[in-house]
Amino acid sequence: MQREEKQLEASLDALLSQVADLKNSLGSFIYKLENEYDRLTWPSVLDSFALLSGQLNTLNKVLKHEKTPLFRNQVIIPLVLSPDRDEDLMRQTEGRVPVFSHEVVPDHLRTKPDPEVEEQEKQLTTDAARIGADAAQKQIQSLNKMCSNLLEKISKEERESESGGLRPNKQTFNPADTNALVAAVAFGKGLSNWRPSGSSGPGQPGQPGAGPILAGASGLQQVQMAGAPSQQQPLLSGVQMAQAGQTGKMPSGIKTNIKSASMHPYQR
Repeated sequence: MQREEKQLEASLDALLSQVADLKNSLGSFIYKLENEYDRLTWPSVLDSFALLSGQLNTLNKVLKHEKTPLFRNQVIIPLVLSPDRDEDLMRQTEGRVPVFSHEVVPDHLRTKPDPEVEEQEKQLTTDAARIGADAAQKQIQSLNKMCSNLLEKISKEERESESGGLRPNKQTFNPADTNALVAAVAFGKGLSNWRPSGSSGPGQPGQPGAGPILAGASGLQQVQMAGAPSQQQPLLSGVQMAQAGQTGKMPSGIKTNIKSASMHPYQR
């Protein structure tokens, strides 16, 4: 009997130590959330969760240890109930329970949940029992698929954000070319005002009555003389033939040079 009592006391001490560590970690994490939320980072939150998870796993190992007695078989009976303030109880509970009266005993010594919670739990159990094994397996697979897709999207977004932060944005234009193009369109910078020498447009002084056809023919004559002298005579004959059928006076400054039709430019 004494051995069992010593083993129970040792198990309670180990359990109280683990619970105290867990309580301190929870208090520290809650303090960070309430007072340091502006400086709190996500890695720090993950570290706090990892610490709490490790302490919970250690507590479960203590409870499942072979030397730990089954606490569910132990019965707690209140020996004294008093509405007066108990300083020892205040110190042991860190000020959470000032008195041990009829009001607080049902809440602190309860071994079953509240009747409302117990009714909801029974209802959930009944609803779960109505679902067949096949339907439950399909729902599980559907939920796993949704979670997998969500995790894949999150991982993809994280990879893209990391790669985007590491890789600089590639420039797709040349600022010098853009500025030159804008200056050319807006101010005409870099554009030449070259025109063929001797060309005259319609309505210019010195050639009264010259129509657009004559002006165009004269300009064409000058260009062909500069670019291809070997084809000057056939081209002039064609121009003069076009001018012969035009009504009106011919300008005195244009020379005629009519050759035979046998000298066609495309004749070989």
